[in-house]
Amino acid sequence: MDIQNKKVLILGGWGLVGSAIARRIMEGKPKQVILTSLLKREAEDACKELNKEFKKKNTFVPAWGNIFVRSEFKDADRNVYMNDAKKRAVIINDIVNELDDKILKTSTLYGLIGKHRPDIIIDCINTATAIAYQNIYKSYYDVLKAANGKERNFDKLKEESEKMICSSYVPQLIRHVQLLYNSMLKFGTKFYFKVGTSGTGGMGLNIPFTHSEEKPSRVLLSKSSVAGAQTLLLFLMARTPEGPKIKEIKPTASIAWKKIVYGEIKKKNKPIAIFDIDFKKAENLKSEFTAREEKEFRKKGTMKTVYIDTGENGIFSRGEFEAITTNGQMEFVTPEEIAENIYRELTGGNTGNDIISALDSSAMEPSYRAGFLQHRAVEKIKQLEKKNGTHSVAFEMLGPPRLSKLLYEAHLLRLIYGNFRSFIKDNPKSCCRKVTELIKRNSSLRNEIVSIGIPILLPDGKKVLRGPDMKIPALSAGETLKLDRKKIEKWTRDCWVDLRESNWKDWKKRFEKIIRDTEKNFDGTFSSKVTFDHNYWSNFDEINIGKIVGWIFINEEQGLRMKG
Repeated sequence: MDIQNKKVLILGGWGLVGSAIARRIMEGKPKQVILTSLLKREAEDACKELNKEFKKKNTFVPAWGNIFVRSEFKDADRNVYMNDAKKRAVIINDIVNELDDKILKTSTLYGLIGKHRPDIIIDCINTATAIAYQNIYKSYYDVLKAANGKERNFDKLKEESEKMICSSYVPQLIRHVQLLYNSMLKFGTKFYFKVGTSGTGGMGLNIPFTHSEEKPSRVLLSKSSVAGAQTLLLFLMARTPEGPKIKEIKPTASIAWKKIVYGEIKKKNKPIAIFDIDFKKAENLKSEFTAREEKEFRKKGTMKTVYIDTGENGIFSRGEFEAITTNGQMEFVTPEEIAENIYRELTGGNTGNDIISALDSSAMEPSYRAGFLQHRAVEKIKQLEKKNGTHSVAFEMLGPPRLSKLLYEAHLLRLIYGNFRSFIKDNPKSCCRKVTELIKRNSSLRNEIVSIGIPILLPDGKKVLRGPDMKIPALSAGETLKLDRKKIEKWTRDCWVDLRESNWKDWKKRFEKIIRDTEKNFDGTFSSKVTFDHNYWSNFDEINIGKIVGWIFINEEQGLRMKG
């Protein structure tokens, strides 16, 4: 399609991919580019920056609001209308009732498309995340709690049941696609391009990374389900006469990156507090265990270190970034590559990545460029770590908590031994003593670990250092739990940093196996058949925590990335 003098609407234009597309599409000389974001500030800032960059006055036009609700709710926090009975009834009507002109014309999408009448729509909003992370499973539990409570409260049961309806994935997705299609048909949109998702960054049910304690997470699989359902609905839309031309591209890798900086680490826009935990105040593990500690913990500032900002996917530590981008894990693709493919498809090229026309083979794979740039990103993080006298280990934003546990355990070995062979030469009993002494004397490190929700099990297996919150056992398991050795072992494997001698024995076996496998595959010819060679492991002269945890996920967690 010829882009010149056309109006282009980029949904999610403030984001990492949307911004890259906005820049790339300017080569086609569009008449106007409308950039949307959830927040007015984001949309206006993006347009101001791009107009300045391209020396334009009004080429980039901002629009904002939640496109999944009607116009009157587009700028409201979801909790505002979900907790209001009358407004909630309106939302339910908009989702479940048969589509009519009133529902269509009061929708944010209809108003947005009607106002700007774009020739091309490029949808960079992660629809699957927006819908699936409303978390219908939590709604189920809330309804059951209201239904089975000691004091039966019909009003409460009605409220929770209505909220569950509002969180139902498929009705919301179907209504969204109906509104989108009818709005485009009404106002003459010629081309719709979706930047979709596989939900798992291209990995399978064995994905090691989640946003909760489960593996695989039900909510994460819901995201994949919604993404797949949306693709098939777009496939049907593409087969509908008189409608716009439909394409979808599905990046099947992590998308990165926006910036690499040193600064305060925030979760849900709130700084992660560092709590001062006295080593001498380790708790005795008794027959009962509280998942959330009500006592006051003394705060000692906030977490500050180096991080890589991956846009909508959040911020990662060096360890998390290296683990997720390890060859054989999620890896990553750059937003510029996605933008290039979309531009080529829009202008008549054939990238082979249009999933609507080739569902079996259109998934966009991690790239050479991203692999080339990965080293640069890691080196920049390392430089900033050294400059700021810090270590970027884990923030517990990239789950499961076992990732943070393993990264910190590997980090402890790195601090003490520095390289593979020094650790292997020592014995587990000595290692246990050295690691415990390090945790005991280094309050900054100790506080950092427990403050992100990772407890530390002491060598006797009977005491634990913890902060106010912990990732496992999760709050969903209840406030007070019956404690036994089996549960302690499970929680320790899944989340807790384990200072016991047996754990360091297991780590020693890992290091020995890595060296053994590397030596076994070395044939002196330096052929391309070996991926993880001596150079990859820096000849074992350093302990690279991200690479090691990536190796664990591949070899112990059966989390190898593969194409079906």
